[in-house]
Amino acid sequence: MPHPQQPKTVVAGGNSLYSVHYSQRERVDMRKAMTWGLAWGAALASAAAWPAADAQEAAAPACAVPVAPTGELAPWTTPSRLQAAENAAGTSRARLPVGQAARLALLQTPEVRYPLRPEKPGGSVSYGGLVQIDVHEAGTYRLALDSAAWIDVVRDKQAVTSSAHGHGPNCTGIRKMVDFPLTPGSYVLQIAANGQPQMTVLVARLP
Repeated sequence: MPHPQQPKTVVAGGNSLYSVHYSQRERVDMRKAMTWGLAWGAALASAAAWPAADAQEAAAPACAVPVAPTGELAPWTTPSRLQAAENAAGTSRARLPVGQAARLALLQTPEVRYPLRPEKPGGSVSYGGLVQIDVHEAGTYRLALDSAAWIDVVRDKQAVTSSAHGHGPNCTGIRKMVDFPLTPGSYVLQIAANGQPQMTVLVARLP
């Protein structure tokens, strides 16, 4: 036996215009259409709320295989092993030659005594250390890192002001690069707020 139809009054402008009758099947179809429409509208609103940065990140190239950097960054692929020092006196045993990369073993932040307090020293669960860099020729020197650690180049307890910074070439494993204008002499590279007990760093003189 068919289900009885139920009247539905259609109202426009506050006045009842006419009444129509929908079958049970029509009512089900209408409910489905309304539900789908609400869900689709919510999805569109959610998509519109994503920031532009997410779209840029999604557009970044996927790295199927690592890419070897070239030029002054070429030594990145052949790092030596080096233990970072815990204080300035120990940096003589933790020298990083210009033009060479190193896989640094870091210390827990509370163990490090920085000559100059880093702007971002990190917490007790972060890692850091000190490395000596000997410069023999004036110029611009680039420090490349595989992490977002905070770095300072210090001489006579004064930080050298960086001249440029940016990201490394895509798919090379270089995450951060910072340039410093240096004159001949010895410097302490301060590494702070690293999330892992190891990191790779390269110091290279730019042409």
